[in-house]
Amino acid sequence: MTRLSVNVNKIAVLRNSRGGGEPDPVEAARAALAAGCHGITVHPRPDQRHIRVDDVVRIAAALGGAEYNIEGNPFAPPRGAYSGLVELARSVRPAQVTLVPDGDAQITSDHGFDLARDAVRLLPLVRALKDIGCRVSLFMDAGAPDIERVAELGADRIEIYTGPYAHAFAAGDASRELDACARTAERARKSGLGVNAGHDLNQKNLGALRRAIPFLDEVSIGHALIGEAIYEGLAVTIRNYLAILSE
Repeated sequence: MTRLSVNVNKIAVLRNSRGGGEPDPVEAARAALAAGCHGITVHPRPDQRHIRVDDVVRIAAALGGAEYNIEGNPFAPPRGAYSGLVELARSVRPAQVTLVPDGDAQITSDHGFDLARDAVRLLPLVRALKDIGCRVSLFMDAGAPDIERVAELGADRIEIYTGPYAHAFAAGDASRELDACARTAERARKSGLGVNAGHDLNQKNLGALRRAIPFLDEVSIGHALIGEAIYEGLAVTIRNYLAILSE
């Protein structure tokens, strides 16, 4: 079964918009796990515009053995309380770290790594995270020419950037993008890599992706899931996702 990791960043966005401590991402993580999800994802940025460093630490303490996935840009230098992705991982030792090439100017992640440019810089960072004991996943575009190089860097998985697929699905014709995701996943599997997926996935488009990649290890979903939960409740929404993944 494909595992569901719930990204609680949007809970932090709502809290930060008002100040204070409510709603608390830690309580959201606990509620998501109680509803049956398999793990929790956070994506702290150096500017700490949503999930903050103290949230990362508090959530780690509250997981009770559930899987923790921390996403982030490994190239972003320390800033203020943000010590850098590798040091943050060293402090809480998550099960998985997903490396994402995003910058402060991006509202959200919108592309994967270009390994022709980034491989040399990534290699020591992947090694450092593996030495900590983390599984390492690289955020990659569907159809990227260098999927096979991910394994050469020592990473364990890719996470397919599914934004283009989700946008095509919403427009009514996702066949080309879905095929690109499936072909990318198969190339990764043949290289000995696990396959995760994430970005703009929701209850409408997730089933088709899951059927196209039956060996999909994990999906990380936050924005749509939290938005849908406003209307249906968090526990009901998570159970809906779990039902789609178990088909």
